[in-house]
Amino acid sequence: MRPLANVNPDSLADAVERLDSGGGRAAAVGGGRDLLGMIKDDLVSPDVLVNLRTLGASEGLDTIVAGPTELRVGGLVTLARLGAHPEVASRYRVLAEAAGSAATPQIRNVGTLAGNLCQRPWCWYYRQKFPCYKHGGNRCFSRTGENQFNAIFGGGPSYIVHPSDTAPALVALEARFRLIGPGGERVVPAGEFFTLPRVGVERENVLEPNEILAGVTMPAAAGLRSTYAKVLDREAWTHAVVSVALALRMEGDHIRRADVVLGGVAPIPWRVAAVEELLAGQPVTAALAAEAGRLAVDGARPLSKNRYKIPLVENLVRRTLLSLAGSGQEPAP
Repeated sequence: MRPLANVNPDSLADAVERLDSGGGRAAAVGGGRDLLGMIKDDLVSPDVLVNLRTLGASEGLDTIVAGPTELRVGGLVTLARLGAHPEVASRYRVLAEAAGSAATPQIRNVGTLAGNLCQRPWCWYYRQKFPCYKHGGNRCFSRTGENQFNAIFGGGPSYIVHPSDTAPALVALEARFRLIGPGGERVVPAGEFFTLPRVGVERENVLEPNEILAGVTMPAAAGLRSTYAKVLDREAWTHAVVSVALALRMEGDHIRRADVVLGGVAPIPWRVAAVEELLAGQPVTAALAAEAGRLAVDGARPLSKNRYKIPLVENLVRRTLLSLAGSGQEPAP
């Protein structure tokens, strides 16, 4: 691996300036796990690494602030800290479970929230440098090739799946992302941050060049009861084959509002609006949970080798909904 220069910016504004003046050859680094792997695999070739770790304390990038009306999490907060934080675990359980189940303990100790949200696809063809859409080519090799782990929703022209565990949880929690770049600061709802291939096939989110995901904010929600569940193909380091983030706003035994977001099945965290509409105003019963599972896979378009994801999703949604309803979890005040 060729030598890289490392710079320690004095502020977020300085970091953005150094990225912007790098002529496309500078990269921001927090935990750096995915970036390092991509450099080793010759998928990216920066000359300069802009080290954001030096800004953790001064810019609030590595802090978790739980207030009465919202939770603020810096982009450099590690997945391990996020998963173990008592306020996150008690008030936003879906996020704590998603962060605490990502990758391996070693990776969670260094991997950051921003890195988990912005990691590039793990499609075998992309990582092996096939000339696919993500590399500026004109085809998706998984469409007719090895597609066991690819999308059954929202695919075309690329059929990647978004690899993040925390992304479905944050969409379900109606989080807002704070982005800082050459054009200044802006706030984007989590549900609008991730983009489908048909919008821009070479990208997975709305980050502009040299823009940084600085932090995430979640509103407090009365009566919130939430959880995250996923299916893996093995216990060692891997990504979710399918997952579901459930966030139920309860009034007594009835669901006032439901947010249901799937992972591992689409190029973005996949919100299931039909299931959300079904659950609103209802008490959870076995029959309702079964219908929710069936609706969750309505419109799925599997590829040649991933049809098995359909019953996985159906059963995961059904089981997780029943488990959450009967968990005894105290809704957030």
